[in-house]
Amino acid sequence: MSTESPTRSAFTVVSFRRLWAAGLVSDAGDWLLFVALPLVVLQLTSSALGTAVAFLLELAPAVVLAPLAARLAQRYDRRRVMVLVNVGQAVALLPLLLVDAVDDVPLLFAVIAAHASLAALFEPAKNSLLPDLVGPHQLVSANALIGLNQNLGRLAGGPVGGLLLAFGGLGVVVLVDVATYLVSAALIATVRPANASLAAAHDAGGVWAALLLPRLRAVFGMIVLASVAQGMFQVLFVLFVVGPLGGGEADVGLLRGIQAVGAIAAGLALGILSRRADATALAAGSTLAFGLLSLAVWNLPLITTELWPYVVLFAVVGAPGVVMVTAFVSRLQGETTPSERGPVFAAMGVLFAVGQGAGLLLGGLAESTVGLWPLLQLQGALYLAAGLVGLVTLRRRVDD
Repeated sequence: MSTESPTRSAFTVVSFRRLWAAGLVSDAGDWLLFVALPLVVLQLTSSALGTAVAFLLELAPAVVLAPLAARLAQRYDRRRVMVLVNVGQAVALLPLLLVDAVDDVPLLFAVIAAHASLAALFEPAKNSLLPDLVGPHQLVSANALIGLNQNLGRLAGGPVGGLLLAFGGLGVVVLVDVATYLVSAALIATVRPANASLAAAHDAGGVWAALLLPRLRAVFGMIVLASVAQGMFQVLFVLFVVGPLGGGEADVGLLRGIQAVGAIAAGLALGILSRRADATALAAGSTLAFGLLSLAVWNLPLITTELWPYVVLFAVVGAPGVVMVTAFVSRLQGETTPSERGPVFAAMGVLFAVGQGAGLLLGGLAESTVGLWPLLQLQGALYLAAGLVGLVTLRRRVDD
């Protein structure tokens, strides 16, 4: 176990700082491509369907490769798995250098699928490694700081990705992203876990057994509800801004980007200042706050369509988003044994992917007879339902 004080921030742990820095570098690189690739797909295919296919290709590997991801995180040195995956991600991007015409779209989709597949192997290993780096009371701090660097990566990588694509083309974006993965791999290679936890790793079941663990049913239920709501958001958000709000592309970009403000503030507060925070309470509170803020945004056009109130609300809504994911991951880390972590976090990836896929399909009903407004209300209600599950869990703990 880590020798650092359990009441101090996870950032005081040297190995965690190296892992955090690696994540910041690779997340910034991810956002380079996250911005560039949909634009390239749209430019080459002139099809919104092609862009949708690109997004779906990023969800499927988390489900298909869950058993392999669980096995790797369960039975092998997680640090080495992460290093090899980072190197693999760098190599997998190189075929994008050949993409320059519509005939190359299948190659582009193949790279997206390969990249998403490697990411599906990386996340369970990372989430399983964290408890080996920090003390149990530092898990919330550690996961919040991981969420923080993802948002810092968004702020840095998003605008840079657009600029590099505009002035240097896809090839420059690819080479910069390749470099970020190699730097990340080098940093992760220097991480030294304070507590190796693979000794008993052969005793736990696989992904499907993890999904059935009774003590995790509540948090898994919350994850499913929140994931469906998040998938719906990806579709409904744009329709809401250009529809009831009467905005344009610039407004879509502003409101999507401003969420990073609240996310960074919450990540800093939890990561640096948190002391023995309760993951279940954080999960319940953040999902309830997410639901209430969502419903406030969706129904505000009944009062005003002026942009500034929405800028404020979207800045605030980034905070419960970071707290929610931090709480889910911390809760699973705290409730599982070392041998269970790999399968459990692979199972979490399955639930996130399936939930978001279902949400995307539900969001697609906005242009049918169902209409936009009922689906907006459903999206907010799903977060409220997740929060109620968390409150029931807290109540049962108190009663016990």
